[in-house]
Amino acid sequence: QVQLVESGGGLVQAGGSLRLSCAASGSIFGIEHMGWYRQAPGKQRVLVARITSGGNTNYADAVKGRFTISRDNAKNTVYQQMDTLKREDTALYYCNAKVNTNDWGNYWGQGAQVTVSS
Repeated sequence: QVQLVESGGGLVQAGGSLRLSCAASGSIFGIEHMGWYRQAPGKQRVLVARITSGGNTNYADAVKGRFTISRDNAKNTVYQQMDTLKREDTALYYCNAKVNTNDWGNYWGQGAQVTVSS
């Protein structure tokens, strides 16, 4: 059993910053990629950023230059630094990871709300 626990969401004014964290726990033999998705009201869940075990990253065009994803492999934790936040960044942010627990599986966190006010 694997758990992904997110923290760091909240309410911030436009132009401000927030940092999300997601820690994976359980019987983990390895983690391939970790990342963040977001889902705004009435919209589909979409990829925001992803980082591989080797540190390769990719970002959605909407957040390039403003968000930075990083990872601490020793702690099985992924971070997302979000700067210059815009109202359209308001969403429920989900942590995602591909985890080996004697078999590979795709896991999700419970979601962290980020609300950006004008």
